[in-house]
Amino acid sequence: MKAKVEAKRFLRTLPWILLGNTVYALGIVMFVLPSGLITGGTTGLALSAEYFLHIPVSLFVFLMNLCMFLLGAAVLGMKFALTTMVSSFYYPVILGILQNIPGISQMTTDPMLSSVFGGLMIGFGIGSVIRAGASTGGMDIPPLILKKKFGLPVSVMLYVFDVTILVFQMLFSDKEQILYGILLVMIYTVVLDKVLLIGTSQTQVKIVSKEYEQINEKIIRELDRGSTLIHSTTGFMKQEQPMVMTVISNRELGALNRLVMETDPQAFMIVGKVNEVKGRGFTEEKVYRQE
Repeated sequence: MKAKVEAKRFLRTLPWILLGNTVYALGIVMFVLPSGLITGGTTGLALSAEYFLHIPVSLFVFLMNLCMFLLGAAVLGMKFALTTMVSSFYYPVILGILQNIPGISQMTTDPMLSSVFGGLMIGFGIGSVIRAGASTGGMDIPPLILKKKFGLPVSVMLYVFDVTILVFQMLFSDKEQILYGILLVMIYTVVLDKVLLIGTSQTQVKIVSKEYEQINEKIIRELDRGSTLIHSTTGFMKQEQPMVMTVISNRELGALNRLVMETDPQAFMIVGKVNEVKGRGFTEEKVYRQE
């Protein structure tokens, strides 16, 4: 039964994994390779191998992903290997196919445009794969191994490997290429973070009001949102009264503000953005009490 559930989940995420890797490869073929930009990850190593050893980028990426796949399977287990299998073998194949399509790499000769659009596409591609619960394979795997064996932070190790790969490419790149390469990495890192947060960020609101009971009831009845009453004491008057806390979508903030102001114009509201919310009403179905 569990195997069937896992299989269905994998089939639902497979299109996103394929789309992410395809967009990633398009960003490399259309903008990074024609402009001679430097970048991190397995592609960055492939660019170095092409310069020093004259090995085609797609072939080196395939061999590198194969080695990292086998290493990840041996150290991290077969369950991890299965989640990275598609990316490890599909990405170099689609990269080689796109490289052989005439005219696809002639988008622009402007290195600034190449850095911006290449960064946007790479960030979206990698972010889509990670959101699907998979890995892009390649140089994502060594940091995970170091985390398991030595407890080193994955994010820190990713940056260390990327910087090392960038420094290595500086041996055959001019100053402008280095600067554009750094810009490219910065852009796709920011875009990657934004893609991972799409649809998960919510708004947390804390409300201090004497009419907390009415406000709490309206949040539940009118907005169909859950709430929590937190014990609080006012700083000046030292009055003890519950504070209403709720988490809503960004679009519901205006409705909540009107609801609170209509009930108590003197209410004190604290509004903050939270990156992710898990639980009923967000990542799980709502459960309604029987009355």
